[in-house]
Amino acid sequence: MRSVFFGTPEFSVLALRALHAVSDVVMVVTREDKQTGRGKKVRPTPVKVEAGKLGIPVFQPKNSNDEAALDVLRRQDADLFVVVAYGQILHAELLEIPKKYTVNIHSSLLPRFRGAAPMQWAILEGDAETGVSLMQIEEGLDSGPVWEMRKTPVDGKDFGDIHDELASLGAELLTDFVEAVRKGPVTFCEQEHEKATYAEKIDDCVTQIDVYWESAEEIERKVRAFSPMPGAYLEFRGERIKIFAAEVQSENLAPGIFRAGKKFLRLGTREGSLLVKEIQRPGKKRMDIVSFLAGVSLPEKGEI
Repeated sequence: MRSVFFGTPEFSVLALRALHAVSDVVMVVTREDKQTGRGKKVRPTPVKVEAGKLGIPVFQPKNSNDEAALDVLRRQDADLFVVVAYGQILHAELLEIPKKYTVNIHSSLLPRFRGAAPMQWAILEGDAETGVSLMQIEEGLDSGPVWEMRKTPVDGKDFGDIHDELASLGAELLTDFVEAVRKGPVTFCEQEHEKATYAEKIDDCVTQIDVYWESAEEIERKVRAFSPMPGAYLEFRGERIKIFAAEVQSENLAPGIFRAGKKFLRLGTREGSLLVKEIQRPGKKRMDIVSFLAGVSLPEKGEI
C-alpha cells in the first residue's frame, strides 16, 4: 500500500514510524524549515529529520494546495494520505487525490476540542479523560467522520505526559487502521456535531495566572496544561515568573497574598491556596522552590 505522510512537529514522528512499518511511504510532506532559538538558526522540522533517517523523500511546499504541489502529489500514485499535525488546512482537490482515503489523527475525543490546542484544553477544562481520534478529513475544521478513538485518563498528567501518550496511541491507532484497510473498505461514523467544542489557539493571555479571578484548582490545571512548555506565568513582586509544578492546598490565604519560608511558597487565590514546587525566573533555568527561595529575599508574608 502506497502512502504519503503529512506532518511537522515532534508529535507526528511516532505516527510516521508506524506508517513506514506497515506501508510504502513514498513521500513525506512537511512545513518549510524555520529559524528557531536565540541564534535564529534554520532548523528542519522533526518530521523532516525522521524522514531522513528512514530514507523517505521529503517535499516542503509553501502551500500544499497550489497547482504545482498538487501535481507533485498526484504523481505519487498513493492509496492513502495520512495527516498528523501538519499545520495547514488542506482543500478538497488535495483530499481527493489518493485512491482510498485521506485521514487525520487528531489529539482529542471528537467532537470535543476541535482545533489547534486540544491536549492543553483537555487539562485546562478538567476533563477526566482524553485521547486520539482517527478521522476522514473534509474541508470543515476537524469535522469529518471518525473511524475509531483511543482513550486515556488525564489524572494529574501535564501537557508533556499527555503529548507523549497520545503520540503513542495515535501511532497504534494508525497501524490498526492500515491493517483494516488492507482487508477491505472501512466504516467511518459521523460526529455528533451539536456537541462540538473548540480548542482555541494558546496565546499569552491564556497562559497568564490571575490569583484574583482563578481558584487554586484552576491554576494548578493551568500549570499542568503548559508544562513543560510554554509555562504558565505569574507577575510576582515585579518579575514575570513561570510555574511548572504546583499543588492545591487547603490553607486559606487572601487572594494576592503569599506566605514563604525557607522551603515553601504558598499563594493565595480566589479560592484556596497554591503550593509552588517548581519555578523559573526571567533568563534563568527552571529550579525547585527551595533553590528559588535561597536566591531571593522574601518576607514571611506579603503581597504578590
